[in-house]
Amino acid sequence: MARANDEVAELLQELADLLSITGGEGFKIRAYEKAAKAIAGHPEDVSTLSLTALKKIPNIGDAIAKKIVDYNETGTIRQVEALRTQIPAGVRALTEIPGLGPRKALQLHQDLGIASVDELVAAIGEGRLRDLKGFGAKSEENLLRGIAVLRESGGRVLIDTATELAEEIVATLSPLALRCTCAGSLRRGKETIGDIDILAAAPSSTELMETFATLPFVTEVIARGEKKTSVRTTKGLQVDLRVVPLDSWGAALQYFTGSKEHNVAVREIAVRAGLKLSEYGLFDTGTDELVVSSTEEEVYARLGLSWVPPTLREDAGEVQAALRGELPRLVQLEDLRGDLHSHTDLTDGIASLEEMVAAAAALGYAYYAITDHAPDLVMQRMTDEKMLAQRAQIQALQASYPDLVLLHGTELNIDADGRVDWDGDFLSGFDVCVASIHSYFTEDATARLIAACENPHVNIIGHPTARRIGSRPQVEADWDEVFKACARTGTALEVDSFPSRLDLPDSLIRRALRHGVKFSIDSDAHAIVHMKNLRYGMCTAQRGWLTPDDVINTWPLDRLREFLRKGR
Repeated sequence: MARANDEVAELLQELADLLSITGGEGFKIRAYEKAAKAIAGHPEDVSTLSLTALKKIPNIGDAIAKKIVDYNETGTIRQVEALRTQIPAGVRALTEIPGLGPRKALQLHQDLGIASVDELVAAIGEGRLRDLKGFGAKSEENLLRGIAVLRESGGRVLIDTATELAEEIVATLSPLALRCTCAGSLRRGKETIGDIDILAAAPSSTELMETFATLPFVTEVIARGEKKTSVRTTKGLQVDLRVVPLDSWGAALQYFTGSKEHNVAVREIAVRAGLKLSEYGLFDTGTDELVVSSTEEEVYARLGLSWVPPTLREDAGEVQAALRGELPRLVQLEDLRGDLHSHTDLTDGIASLEEMVAAAAALGYAYYAITDHAPDLVMQRMTDEKMLAQRAQIQALQASYPDLVLLHGTELNIDADGRVDWDGDFLSGFDVCVASIHSYFTEDATARLIAACENPHVNIIGHPTARRIGSRPQVEADWDEVFKACARTGTALEVDSFPSRLDLPDSLIRRALRHGVKFSIDSDAHAIVHMKNLRYGMCTAQRGWLTPDDVINTWPLDRLREFLRKGR
């Protein structure tokens, strides 16, 4: 079930959006947006906090704290409920389109009577937007791209939402089963999840099915049976529970993990060997005698394959590599020696420098980089003096952490022409520089990214495609040319672990690997709770076939420092 913090953050962000549509004052809208970020990143459960304690959270004043108390008492924020009734449903549907702000959505409704995504597509096709103030041919192109992104992600949730729900279900059911785990696309580490598959092994399914169907977040029992029960949850996600005998566990886990394409390729190998593979086991075709079924490893081994990690099971060459015994040793969370991209409350983070460093030390890192935003991201109000003062703070803190090397870095902004914020003299004072695209998203990004790579002080390209899953498409670039520039200049590409980014995507990671590019897997944490997001970036990295040697923040510090010097 969702954390109270996440639900409150969603309501506060919705309040900001609703005020944008209704013409609310800008400073109030910004206050609610900041409060939403603060609550989402706060480590304590806000449902347990008093009004006084809530007001101690950064960016939470008396009025917003009272709204959170309102949520704790009623399960909602009454101002949000009131504003919802004032806005046509069609306008709210339009605001889901990436790139279409609340006020323009209201303008489309008022001026053209558009009340749905389909009506907007029709209006664009008829050229009705071109005479509308603030719109034009470029607007139409961007809206169509946004609609494509919206439709592509329809009905799916980000991996963190699905993971949290699945783990709660598994934790509840595990005491009632001999084995219990998630399967399907979630086990394969896909970035978005359409539905959740839970697999359990037990001699009887009665108690499991009853407990599952009556979980507090279940809103509907879609189907219920002895072997499979399907429910819908408060998040709108369908969850399927399948119960199998323990001696079928391995075959069932392999089958229900997928992907469909991977399973087809494996079954073809079985057929050629005179065998039949199903969720019940691996059988001899001639006699129907069970050969193996209890573990995945023995199923793969009997077919002459190495065990294939779930994150690789997409029929993207993994079956052939498993036949040859050439599957890579994929990078794991425990391989990471540090994090090279994180933020504090000096810019848009929630936690202080001291809090973030203490959390990194608690994780057992060997090194940790603080990379607050640079001045060209104007809303962060960075100055040279603030950055130098932070550097002095870090140097003072270092004495308290003899086992953790603190690196002072920054996240630079790649401008429209590929330039970054500071000149070479100032940049030379940093241990690590991440450069990212934060604006001009619809422009061709190839030259900008290559220029950033060629800057001798830029070490990592942060969230390279600048996408936001379900809300902003990736920038357009000739990625092979970008990858060549990264390899030539010794610039790493980031796998940003924020669930809404997971950027570089796995398909581009595999392409970049062919050019010899190195990577960093970073949290991009803006709060202590975000540090756990590395597990999601790790899934994306594994799906991209990355090994520890491909990832610079698995390396010892001396090797990392040599890479960061970039030949200087």
